[in-house]
Amino acid sequence: MKFAIIGGTGLIGSQVVRNLNEAGHEAVPHSPSTGVDLLTGQGLDAALDGADVVVNLTNSPTFDDASPAFFRTSMDNLVAAAKKAGTGHFVILSIVGVDQVPELDYYRAKTLQEDILKESGIPYSIVRATQFMEFVDAVLSWTADENTVRLPSTPIQPIAAADVAAAVSEVSAGKPLNGTLDVGGPDVYPLDELGRITLSAKGDTRSVANDETAGMFAAVKGDVLTTKDGARIAATRYLDWLK
Repeated sequence: MKFAIIGGTGLIGSQVVRNLNEAGHEAVPHSPSTGVDLLTGQGLDAALDGADVVVNLTNSPTFDDASPAFFRTSMDNLVAAAKKAGTGHFVILSIVGVDQVPELDYYRAKTLQEDILKESGIPYSIVRATQFMEFVDAVLSWTADENTVRLPSTPIQPIAAADVAAAVSEVSAGKPLNGTLDVGGPDVYPLDELGRITLSAKGDTRSVANDETAGMFAAVKGDVLTTKDGARIAATRYLDWLK
């Protein structure tokens, strides 16, 4: 099959392109560097021409209240181009529990993206992943100073980007789910404990202080960002990934 991978040069997209091509498909990466602009629609018709499947792995440039407008415009343009091209399967990557945290602008924006796809009339699949292991350092940096990292005890279920890409690749090459697949890592940690494990593994001497008001994940109540029954659990453990 032929795949148009929008955002195909990023962390997940580049791995999805490789996975699909190694499986014998034709997966073509598209991004601003290849002349595709989701906000203006430039290059979309050419990118989707002849594609059996479109996989949208792009992300908003910000996590603030500007993110809903990005997903609204980008999805409207991409849905229109997919319909014009007669694309038979539309796949997006989202976040486990994304519709359970309306306090976060970015999570509301990703929920909007999901809703636009569901209402598009195009056969679709949504892969929801838990937090990427590759992003833990960034999460720690949001509430850190030279001596201390402040973190809430929000349950986090880290998953390796390679495992996310494998799930997206498999779903994209299959029949449309017309639904959602949740994927997550094998272990759940309170975020503050995850911070201590990460700093210790890196030889970082800063301390981690529990602060239930610190950072974006302070808005998350309970275990909504962890997988439930029916989810796919990946093999890579965080402690092994750190090594």
